[in-house]
Amino acid sequence: MRTMPRMRRRLLISSALTAAASVAAPALASPARTRLPRMTEGPFYPPRSWRADSALWPDQDADLTTVRRKDGVSRAQGEGLGLEAQVLDSAGRAIDGAEIEIWQCDTLAAYRHPSVPATTGRFDPGFQGYGATVSGKGGELRFRTIRPVAYPGRTPHIHLKITHTSFGTLTTQLFVAGDPGNAGDFLWRQLDAAARQAAAMQLQPAPEASGLRWLARHPLIVPA
Repeated sequence: MRTMPRMRRRLLISSALTAAASVAAPALASPARTRLPRMTEGPFYPPRSWRADSALWPDQDADLTTVRRKDGVSRAQGEGLGLEAQVLDSAGRAIDGAEIEIWQCDTLAAYRHPSVPATTGRFDPGFQGYGATVSGKGGELRFRTIRPVAYPGRTPHIHLKITHTSFGTLTTQLFVAGDPGNAGDFLWRQLDAAARQAAAMQLQPAPEASGLRWLARHPLIVPA
């Protein structure tokens, strides 16, 4: 098992709190060893310098569905999704201490990014848009987010970036398995069958007690 040194303390705390609050679920099934396809981060990855402004980004934890500000708490619009994953390399070894970042548009198809005007009604103030955590022992991690929605010209997807000293950084996207928009998506069409399987989340109804609508349990296969 490998460990990334000197990982940010706030991400470790976020990971632990999110794991403790998650509904118990059976272990991930043995995954195929196809690595996640590499993709560009796209035009809406929020730069670190911008995220450093706490007034713009009061919350950057693993729960994207709740934004806590000095003046109160906002909840995200959309259908809640619990994303439970495990970081494994292509040899089947669990990777702990990996930093995982996700970002996606909200239900109004707006990204949190300096190029997107933060005007009232333009975006959902209850959705973080970006979140980060660290994989724990066994490579496991959890996010609370929303089921991704279509963006103009794109099928529903979640951007994903995984960083670890053993392989560097892998940037990719997760898709919703069986979504009718996939067939028309230019990035999805570039993937072969194995890569599509590696990047497609299987959604199932979440337990009522979770407060979510959907649950996805997905292996994240990185280079060995």
